[in-house]
Amino acid sequence: MRRFTLPRDIYYGRGSLKALRSLEGTKAMLVTGGRSMKETGFLGMAEGYLREAGMHVVVFDGVEPDPSVETVMRGAEEMRRFRPDWIVAIGGGSPLDAAKAMWTLYEHPEATFEQLCVPFNFPKLRERARFAAVPSTSGSASEVTAFSVITDYKSGVKYPLADYEITPDVAIVDPDIAVRMPPTLAAHTGLDALTHAVEAYVSLQAGPFTNPLALKAIYMVYAYLPDSVEGGEAAREKMHYASTIAGMAFSNALLGICHSMAHKTGAAFSTGHIPHGCANAIYLPVVIRYNAKNPQARRRYAEIARGLGLSAGAGEDEDELVRALCASIAKLRGKLGVPGSLREFGIGREEFEEKVGEIAARAVGDACTGSNPQPVTPEGMEALLREAYAGTEG
Repeated sequence: MRRFTLPRDIYYGRGSLKALRSLEGTKAMLVTGGRSMKETGFLGMAEGYLREAGMHVVVFDGVEPDPSVETVMRGAEEMRRFRPDWIVAIGGGSPLDAAKAMWTLYEHPEATFEQLCVPFNFPKLRERARFAAVPSTSGSASEVTAFSVITDYKSGVKYPLADYEITPDVAIVDPDIAVRMPPTLAAHTGLDALTHAVEAYVSLQAGPFTNPLALKAIYMVYAYLPDSVEGGEAAREKMHYASTIAGMAFSNALLGICHSMAHKTGAAFSTGHIPHGCANAIYLPVVIRYNAKNPQARRRYAEIARGLGLSAGAGEDEDELVRALCASIAKLRGKLGVPGSLREFGIGREEFEEKVGEIAARAVGDACTGSNPQPVTPEGMEALLREAYAGTEG
C-alpha cells in the first residue's frame, strides 16, 4: 500500500496571501527569517490578515539560512510560552523548515531532536496547532512537503527530517512574494526545484500520482528559469508554481543521493557554506551518470531527455539521451552562472581530501539514499564526490 499526501488547501495566484484571513483560531505565531519579509512589507501584510481573522499575533524572526538546532529549540520554547493554535511560516525554505521542527517540539516537548532524525518516526501533531506555509522562494517547496532540513553546526551536518505529520495544513503560493528574489537566489532555488523533480521521477518510490507532476515541473523549469533569473515577473510566477509541483512529487516519491550529497556537504567546509540549490546543481549530472547504470533509471532519464527535445542526434539510444540530459543541465547551470564543481565553488583541495571519506559515509546514511534507484557504498559515494570536486562538462 502506498500513500500520497498534500496540504488540505493550496491557495495560489497573485494576492493569495490574503487567504490568511480565512484561518480560524485565536493565536498565531508567525515564523520568518531575516529582514526581507519585513522590508518588502509582506510580513506586515500577513500580520494584518491574521488579525483580521480575529487572532492575536506574535512574530518569531531571525531564522538563519539553513536553520540550526539551537534556533529550533528557541522557537519551540517561544511557542510553548505563547501557545498558538496556528503556526504560520513565511519566507524561504529555512523559516518554513525551522517552523515545522519547532511545531513538533512545541506539541511534544518530551521529544528529542535525535528522535526526529529517524525518518517517518514523528509523534502525532495537531493536538495544539495547525500549520500554514507561505514560501517566498521557488525551490524548497517546503510548503507542500513532509520534510524539513535542520543543520547541526557543531558537526557541520544537515539532517533531513521526514514524516507526513509535518506536511502543512495550508499552503499559500503567492507569486507576488517571489518577485523580489535576487537573481542568484532565483537560480539556486530553481535548480533545486529541477533536482527535486528529476530525483522524484527516477526514485524507487515513484508512481502514477507523482510521475506526471515530476515531468511537468522539469519542463516548466527549463521553460521559465532563465527568464525568471533575469527578473521576468511572468516567469517568476511560473517558477513559483513549478517549485510547488515538484514538491508535490518528491514529498511522495522521495529523493535520492544528489540530495544526500548536498545535505552532507552544505555546511562541511570552512571555505564557505554551499547553498543547497548550488550543491544540487553541481551533483546532479554526476548522479545521473551513476544512476543510469540501473536500466529503469536510464530509461526514465531518456524519457526526460525526449520530453525536453534533446533527442536530435541521439535518436532512441538511451545512453546518448542520458549524455544529452547531463550536458543540458550543465549548460543551464553555466548559463545561470552557477559553478560546475566543488573546486570551482572554492573548496580547497587539502580540506576536501581530509573530509571526503567521512562525508561519503554520512551521505550513504542520509535519509534520501534509501529511495535512490542505484545502490551506493561509502567507496562509491566517495568516488562521486571526487568527480564532483574535479568537475566535468556534464
